[in-house]
Amino acid sequence: MGIRDPSEHMVDRRVVREAYDEMAEAYADRAGSDSSIEPAEPVRRFRDELGPEDKLLDAGCGPGGTTLQVAGEAGVGLDLSRKQLSLAQGTVTADLVQGDMTTLPFTTDSFDAITAMYSLIHVPLADHQTVLAEFARVLRPGGALLVTEGGTEWTGSNPDWLDSGTEMHWSMAGAEATEESLRACGFELRGVWDVPDPTTDDGTKPFFLADLP
Repeated sequence: MGIRDPSEHMVDRRVVREAYDEMAEAYADRAGSDSSIEPAEPVRRFRDELGPEDKLLDAGCGPGGTTLQVAGEAGVGLDLSRKQLSLAQGTVTADLVQGDMTTLPFTTDSFDAITAMYSLIHVPLADHQTVLAEFARVLRPGGALLVTEGGTEWTGSNPDWLDSGTEMHWSMAGAEATEESLRACGFELRGVWDVPDPTTDDGTKPFFLADLP
């Protein structure tokens, strides 16, 4: 087996960052069009359990979703894309940080809850467990994690995602591998739900709700 150049992972993340910068407005328009839809069950459960003082990390926050808005000043939004964060400034009161989920710029036990909705699927497969381990590191004992993955393992791209003219890349580990990685990182899985993907007309993706003992 050949040695994989670690810079390949950096290239993958750079490509995703540049794509989200390029199509920031198109993505924000699509995400905003679904903001009035009743949230899926795992999202409702997650939000209902958030206390007013609970500190939330939204990893891959994009232009600022409703969960980060609900968290208010107790929230922190992290994203690779500076342009997405610029758009989020107009919609949330949370702190916003540009950074990489594989090396979170936060100290251990910083958060009471973490969401990573439609963001882990852009990280190279070899780094998925690294990201989940980082979530476990910065999450306080008793904290909750809500993360989206792909139903099956798949890596690929769409050359014209959301009719934006921008190519987007994904790396999905699949449901079984994600469950194994969550447990390997110390999480206890509470449930898995198939949730409609707002960026497709008929697709779903599994949402994993897990706790850190």
